[in-house]
Amino acid sequence: MIIRHADERGYADHGWLKSRHTFSFADYFDPHHMGFRTLRVINEDRVTGGSGFGAHPHRDMEILSYVLEGEMAHKDSMGNGAIMRPGDVQRMSAGTGVIHSEFNNAPDRELHFLQIWIEPMTRGIAPGYEQKAFPAEQREGQWRLVVSRHGRDGSVSINQDVNLYIGRFAAGERAPIPAVRHAWLQVARGEAEINGQRLSAGDAAAFQPGESIEAVGVKDAELLLFDLA
Repeated sequence: MIIRHADERGYADHGWLKSRHTFSFADYFDPHHMGFRTLRVINEDRVTGGSGFGAHPHRDMEILSYVLEGEMAHKDSMGNGAIMRPGDVQRMSAGTGVIHSEFNNAPDRELHFLQIWIEPMTRGIAPGYEQKAFPAEQREGQWRLVVSRHGRDGSVSINQDVNLYIGRFAAGERAPIPAVRHAWLQVARGEAEINGQRLSAGDAAAFQPGESIEAVGVKDAELLLFDLA
């Protein structure tokens, strides 16, 4: 198990945006943290009220967004427009090129979300978009598959051989790990004990195939588990 501590991540403060970078991103470069398998970016973003990311382009990347607090308004060049709320998962396949924007329209409430980039299995595909809500009861005390290659079990589909599970675990609640290959376990909120070590919000742990993983909630733990080829 290799631990990536929250306070070791890159940090950017743009005033309206405060962002923590688990892997190298923009002006933050660390050759030892360029990604994990096809997982290329995990940014924990906090956006002040009435602010956001103006229209900007992407190509050949699978971009996931997961809202923790607040609401995010999404618009893109494919004609999609939606409001994301806590528990919503969005996937945008940039493919041959897409332009999108993300805004916090609430004037007095912070938007807190995770932006995740995954390298695509096939480059040059037509841009695509999908968004689904996963109610809290589907994630309480259990893992909910929210992203998978073929969108199985009602999950969001993605152009890559990856499974993403999200679960919320109370103090003392064990989180039996589903079958995984290379695994990245991200603590989104709260605290959890992973293989006997306490991890807090923003911390993460990486595992190679065959390594045992034991996860137990300590304090309102919300965990993201990536299963990567």
